[in-house]
Amino acid sequence: MQIKCDYCGSMIDETLQSCPHCGAPLSGANRTASGQPQTIEELQAWYVAHNLPPEYITRFFIGKDIKDPKAFGIYKNETGDFVVYKNKANGERAIRYQGSDEKYAVNELYQRLRAEIVDQKANNNARKQNSNYNNSSNMASSTPAKKRNWGCIIPIIVSIFLGMAAVTYSVYNEPEKGYYNYQGKEYYRQGDKWYSYDKDVDDWSLTDEATSSILSKEITHKNEDQYRIQDYDHEGKSFEETPWYDNGYHSNEGSSYSSYDDDDSWDNDSGWDDNYDWDSGGTDWDSDW
Repeated sequence: MQIKCDYCGSMIDETLQSCPHCGAPLSGANRTASGQPQTIEELQAWYVAHNLPPEYITRFFIGKDIKDPKAFGIYKNETGDFVVYKNKANGERAIRYQGSDEKYAVNELYQRLRAEIVDQKANNNARKQNSNYNNSSNMASSTPAKKRNWGCIIPIIVSIFLGMAAVTYSVYNEPEKGYYNYQGKEYYRQGDKWYSYDKDVDDWSLTDEATSSILSKEITHKNEDQYRIQDYDHEGKSFEETPWYDNGYHSNEGSSYSSYDDDDSWDNDSGWDDNYDWDSGGTDWDSDW
């Protein structure tokens, strides 16, 4: 299988470790950061864990061969090859990768999905700033000069102080990353999410919103020692063995907040929430990738 070198654009054999034309590394393993998804199943878990909208909204289909226009996807075909594709607006399909290296294939779609999340958030922020600017301009033009000075300044000052207070409370109230025991059941906290262990199936899963809310209220940084499992050792599956676990996500020793390395910092900031609206109509569907 021939693939394109990302650095010089030459078409070369996928089995090579580096490009013979420019010397750039080509190994799928070398391009995969620690902790990121390496299989289709792990990419599906990453998608769910980051709270992304349904696939028909994002247009990213993991493990599916979708024929409709405007779609990104990855799947394993009948011959055993992993196929990464993009269906353009006119229905034409561009193959990004087709071959036996699942790790390389997953990384291609993973990187494209990350880039799309960045674009979507940037577009959302631009729309919000535009809206706020227009609203402020309209209010200013309809308010007498003497009355609008303090009317504009006071809400801004109050918002700043409230924002600072909220951030301070959030940072120092959250418990450390790690294992916890609450009412006889084992949990793992990572980021702002809680995961629970099921002894019957020997596996971990993301808790529902109700359980997560209860745990976050009951277990805080001030009382985490009552629930924290300092030395976790049992015969079952550890949380670190699951696709949920991000090796780059770790707590600073002696602090109540988390830090990340450069790549994983991006990864953990790539979650989605209700404050954003995903608009796949703004994606460039005419390019090959």
